[in-house]
Amino acid sequence: MKRRLRYLRLNYLRHDLPAGLSVFFVALPLCLGIALASGAPLSAGILSGIVGGLIVSLISGSALGVSGPAAGLTTVVGASIISAGSFEVFLLSVIIAGVFQVVLGALRLGVISNYFPSAVIKGMLAAIGIMLMGKQIPVAMGYDQPDFWSSGFPSLFKSSSFFGSVHNFNLHTTRGAILVSIVSILLLILLQRPFAKKLKVLPSALLVVIVAILINLLFSQAASVYSLKQTQLVNIPDHLFSSIRFPDLTKIFSTQKIWQDGLVIGLLASLETLLCVEAIDKLDVHNRVTPVNRELVAQGIGNICCGLVGAIPLTAVIVRGSANVDAGGRTKLSAFTHGVFLLLAVLLIPFLLNKIPNAALASILLITGYNLAKPKLFRNMWSLGWKQFIPFILTIAIILQTDLLIGVSVGLLMSIYFIIRNNFKAEYKVQRTKKHETEVFYIKLNTNVTFLNKVNLKDALDKIPAYSILTIDGSESDFIDYDILEIISEFRNKAHDRHIEVHLQGIATVNITAIH
Repeated sequence: MKRRLRYLRLNYLRHDLPAGLSVFFVALPLCLGIALASGAPLSAGILSGIVGGLIVSLISGSALGVSGPAAGLTTVVGASIISAGSFEVFLLSVIIAGVFQVVLGALRLGVISNYFPSAVIKGMLAAIGIMLMGKQIPVAMGYDQPDFWSSGFPSLFKSSSFFGSVHNFNLHTTRGAILVSIVSILLLILLQRPFAKKLKVLPSALLVVIVAILINLLFSQAASVYSLKQTQLVNIPDHLFSSIRFPDLTKIFSTQKIWQDGLVIGLLASLETLLCVEAIDKLDVHNRVTPVNRELVAQGIGNICCGLVGAIPLTAVIVRGSANVDAGGRTKLSAFTHGVFLLLAVLLIPFLLNKIPNAALASILLITGYNLAKPKLFRNMWSLGWKQFIPFILTIAIILQTDLLIGVSVGLLMSIYFIIRNNFKAEYKVQRTKKHETEVFYIKLNTNVTFLNKVNLKDALDKIPAYSILTIDGSESDFIDYDILEIISEFRNKAHDRHIEVHLQGIATVNITAIH
């Protein structure tokens, strides 16, 4: 027992503690940015991250998943807050969403995640990486104005953003921020090299943050033009939790809209969680599999707590999970640790956090995004052929144009199309020979022949020429759909008029004349 405790302690100090600290630096700007974009108090975003770390991680069976506020829900959350009329009423929808997720988990409906193809999951990961990089590039360059969590990646290139107005961009950037970003990115790349990993004492993210703070302090002491503006630093109020707002439980049955929004948030949060859990499991070098029904229950309890303490809804988040993997996290203690750091940091040292340049945090997110969308991934998907590459690239394109759920849905439909297309070709074979000047056709039905083969089989039968012999063999079929039997029986009845001799093997005919 003592030996096991010693091993766990060493494993925690060597892997999970540094990983938890790294995830903390990734989660901090996400919590603040998503709360701001949702129209919620800043405390609601931080509280959501804390609940995800301290509560969800302990209930969840995921070793590497990290939960918190998700960018994918910002549009829905923002609209729900407006329709509710107040943040206190909106929190009731968050509680309802949590209860809905617990019910889904209890009914064991988490298996839906097993039906998403690998190409679609990889496309989702790559799209999130591209969005993350695109939306952090302005921050890394010191730009402090655009809404980084607006829906649709192309919005970055509209005239309202910095790409469309060079003059406006120059007003809101400093060369100091660009320099901080360059140093931070180079440091992160260097620390990923094999030789640096052996010498590394502090987590990469912490080292980058310390160096960035020192650079800005040096600029400030020298009264340099490179000094960062206050808007280019983290901005957390000294008494953040004094603004916490609690749900108005007296209005739980006041309007149907509260329940509708709760069910929508619960459904979207569940789908996003299941997709992210599936993706994180693919990144796990130890090939551990997350129990999805338990994960839904954990997320549901987390969202109930979020609603009760005044936080925005949470999901499993691929950016946090990927950062956890990159930082070398081994167990769920890394996710729990990140929650502890969030809580202690905003309670004890908000003044210190406010010295962190946004450019340094953006650099950490840029590297995380790059790791999700490496060129190597695109080359690998291309090498697997069109049936894998098209759903992959289509998922990316649609997510960048719209949002995560629409993109994944389109990618899934494309994968289903290829499955159906293959099914059309796979479930029967036509052989053509000649016997004494008479053409002989042999159609071999495979294991399962469904109504999906109906159109192609009918077309094949219509091409059988007059004065020929046809054998349809279903002796090795485990299942032949009634629609297929109907087509074969109909063709057999009419074949006599075309002088086609039909032989059926292992195929039962059906009564066509009884059909109206």
